[in-house]
Amino acid sequence: MRFLFRFLIKQQQQQQRMASSNFRRITPGPGQESVWDYPRPPRLEDTSKHIEVISNGVKIADTRRAKRVLETSHPPTYYLPPEDVRVKEFFKPVSDKKSSFCEWKGTANYYTIEVNGKKVENAAWFYKKPTEPDFSTIKDHIAIYPDKMDECRVDGERVIPQPGQFYGGWITKDIVGPFKGEPGTMGW
Repeated sequence: MRFLFRFLIKQQQQQQRMASSNFRRITPGPGQESVWDYPRPPRLEDTSKHIEVISNGVKIADTRRAKRVLETSHPPTYYLPPEDVRVKEFFKPVSDKKSSFCEWKGTANYYTIEVNGKKVENAAWFYKKPTEPDFSTIKDHIAIYPDKMDECRVDGERVIPQPGQFYGGWITKDIVGPFKGEPGTMGW
């Protein structure tokens, strides 16, 4: 109960900050989604979109079985099944000392991706034990920061990384913001 109360207070404070800022929601056009229609707490959903990731000229992930997390103010973050990612060849676990925590998904562990001698530190993350039952199906699925790769694609479209270098959202032409991570949005 205390957790729910704290969550509701935080949500109310966030709404007040947004109302007093220069925030202007972009109205989605036909076939588009607004990140302001995404829920909080976030939702996990399956997607059959074709997801590809290229690092140092090599395709390291290719799937149509990804899951995406949708959360208010964030473009989708894609979680890829490990069997569709070249984990054994290119992904090296980072020590457990490097981790982050999400109140919905739990403790994230990180990978360094190394392809043909090019090493990209903390380029991907995964959850060994998601904390909330709604997120149990992303156990061991891999999310990759698009700004650290040569290219990430959704249905052939090259994604734009979510601003801010902390979040791992993938922006495509069918997703409109504004997005958390842009200058002046960290209080959202």
